[in-house]
Amino acid sequence: MPIRQITIIGTGLIGGSFALALRKHRFTGRIIGCDRESALEKAKMCGAIDKGFAEPGDAVRGSQLVVLATPVLAIVDLIGRLGPSLPSTTLLTDVGSTKAAVLQQAVKVFGKDARKRFLGGHPMAGKELCGVDYADADLFQNAAWFLTPLPDQSVNHGVFAEFAGWIDQIGARIAMLPPDDHDRLCAWISHLPQMVSTALAAALVEEFGEDAPLLPAGGRALREMTRISASPYSMWRDIAITNKKNLEDALLRVEQRLAHIRENLSSRALAEEFEQAHALKKAPKA
Repeated sequence: MPIRQITIIGTGLIGGSFALALRKHRFTGRIIGCDRESALEKAKMCGAIDKGFAEPGDAVRGSQLVVLATPVLAIVDLIGRLGPSLPSTTLLTDVGSTKAAVLQQAVKVFGKDARKRFLGGHPMAGKELCGVDYADADLFQNAAWFLTPLPDQSVNHGVFAEFAGWIDQIGARIAMLPPDDHDRLCAWISHLPQMVSTALAAALVEEFGEDAPLLPAGGRALREMTRISASPYSMWRDIAITNKKNLEDALLRVEQRLAHIRENLSSRALAEEFEQAHALKKAPKA
């Protein structure tokens, strides 16, 4: 059955951007939003959704695809609330930043049918600002969109394939990997950078105060390193809880490197750290 209606639960930055991207790339079906009334009004005004509902159970009726675009712990809760009553022909997916806890809940709720009912996903796109006010139809251009299929799950048929086709059409690049591998990788390439940025910004405030004009004086490097420190705690709390072990391991490794640098500021070992850092492959310039 082709996708004629999509429900997006959570019409903020990611959910709203996905809706706008679908519109831009000529999805002709209906897009239903689910969120607080104030967020739904904004989503309607910017053309992201056709109709909105405050209750998830009302929002999913008649949809062939349901996208959970909330913080991770809310995603886990929504799978439990919606899963048992969704039609077997409806594909449930998510955009959560961690995947192991989400997939565990899907298997718990759907059992042996989880491979036919749920597909884990995570677009590697975002901004430090949240809400549909900052939604962008081009947010996913050239971004990786991780899919984390269950063992032996096929995404090459039916609504799975159509959904994957829309991911490709809006400009994202699909990459598949197991949920545990995803969480370990993202601890390093996404979650760790956030915590480092947060720690640096908090340390600067502690050292110089809230009103010190640091960013203009620090230049581009400081602006780039602290930009994502403005990200909302509500989202990162759930990520830290559901990916705690991987994030702890990554933070410890970086703490050890920083301690090594601190202890060798006047030795050859500092040069060796720079040499090793320079070995990181840079992305080719566009």
